[in-house]
Amino acid sequence: MTFLIVTVAWAAHVRLFQVIELIDDVLALANLACMMIITFLPYTFSLMASFPDIPFGIFMFSSCAVVIGVIQAIIVLYGFKHSYLLNHQIQESENKAFYKYRILKIILGGPTLSFLAAIFSFFFIPLSYMFLGFVVFLPHLSHLIKWFKRRVLGQEEEIPVEYFTSYLTEPLNKERVETFSDGVYAIVATLLILDICEGNVPDDNEVKEKYNGHLVEALREYGPNFLAYFGSFVTIGLLWFVHHSLFLHVTKATRLMSLLNTLSLAFIGGLPLAYQLTSEFADKSYNEIEAIQVSCVTIFFASIFQFGIWIAALFHEVETLHPFARYGGKEHAFMFAKLSLYPSVSLGVFFLTCVVSELSTTIFHLTQIIVPFAFLVLRIFVRIGLVILNFVMSLARPRNIVLEEEEACLSPSETLS
Repeated sequence: MTFLIVTVAWAAHVRLFQVIELIDDVLALANLACMMIITFLPYTFSLMASFPDIPFGIFMFSSCAVVIGVIQAIIVLYGFKHSYLLNHQIQESENKAFYKYRILKIILGGPTLSFLAAIFSFFFIPLSYMFLGFVVFLPHLSHLIKWFKRRVLGQEEEIPVEYFTSYLTEPLNKERVETFSDGVYAIVATLLILDICEGNVPDDNEVKEKYNGHLVEALREYGPNFLAYFGSFVTIGLLWFVHHSLFLHVTKATRLMSLLNTLSLAFIGGLPLAYQLTSEFADKSYNEIEAIQVSCVTIFFASIFQFGIWIAALFHEVETLHPFARYGGKEHAFMFAKLSLYPSVSLGVFFLTCVVSELSTTIFHLTQIIVPFAFLVLRIFVRIGLVILNFVMSLARPRNIVLEEEEACLSPSETLS
């Protein structure tokens, strides 16, 4: 939940600097203070998780969210007081007050709900969590309300007819979404190496006394941990590769695609936890099976939301997808196979753990490492399948239709010859 709230704060920050184009010393310091509070949020989250029945943790988290909103609001007010800092279109507009109200509404929605969560944390903690949950879905809920008023009730919002007004309400462009996603993948991959460095380096005295100074012998005990690290890193790397391949074919990100991408990233952030589980329960036990199942569920949801991004893009494929990836394009079948590989593998391994009780984490991590080879042969199998399908379909069609299609593909000179 805290990850999703941070993404809402990030989106508001992006909107803020769509309006404010230039930064002076005051704005730089104010933005630095905002970033400091944001980096403090993980600590408040740890307090919430460690002491779920004590209100101070959720109060501290909610208070930080309120402070972030207040600082961003101060940046807006300062920017509109010194109009030379604003976007050029807003500087020349006669509706500066409207723009100020609109950007403040975007920025202060989440902090207002966080303020209510902070108050109710001392009276009824579940209600505080409910307010924080509303923070996550507030942008999408307001968009849904606007759509309902426009399509069902026929009410149109009276706003100045200017390009920048619609620009503020549009989904974030795909470059910002892709950059944010790359940052999350990079941080998650870095967390893996930090996890393996912690507690997996043998003590110097132990190596000398127990292993007679042979470091390699001492490291053998940590073999399952190294295997878990490489398997987890390969999974993160390939999920990033699939995400990168998908956004190569995306030309525009819709609001639904951005939401699905955020949900996918939330589960990507859980992969270091999955690594810790499969490293800790490396012995033959029921906990080992459950650790594998948790990892499979995490990988499944991280990948199925990626698949959902592509499905959502197909509903508006003319606006959102490159012609190669649209239905009937030469990359369409391969994208379907590539995006469905990880959901299928993770789901298959999960059900396998329900049947084969002796499935070990070693086999699971070896499976993770083998998956890249499936990507290498996937395109070959897709191409062979398409050739066979085209051949079967050509046999099923009348001969004169096939000849007409072949003739239509020829150039005029080839047709004359």
